Amino acid sequence: MKRVHVIVRGDVQGVGYRYTMRMVARDAGASGWVRNRRDGSVEAEVEGTADQVDAVLAWMAGGPPGAVVEQAAVTDRAPQRDAGFEVLPTA
Repeated sequence: MKRVHVIVRGDVQGVGYRYTMRMVARDAGASGWVRNRRDGSVEAEVEGTADQVDAVLAWMAGGPPGAVVEQAAVTDRAPQRDAGFEVLPTA
């Protein structure tokens, strides 16, 4: 299992990034969460097989139509065996 923490910066709020990401992650079979941050970025943790996580990361690099991703900072984390993928409140 692989888990990553990601901070995405750019024009990524108000474009459906979190809800589309939830669909992408669920379709890939990944688990974790995503939320907006008060600084305008989006924060997420994604867990699954290497292929599942890589598929979600590839989508995150571009995001949904209307998003402009300027940077995606990825940090490895210890797997937690989450079930499902959730959209959390803004942090």
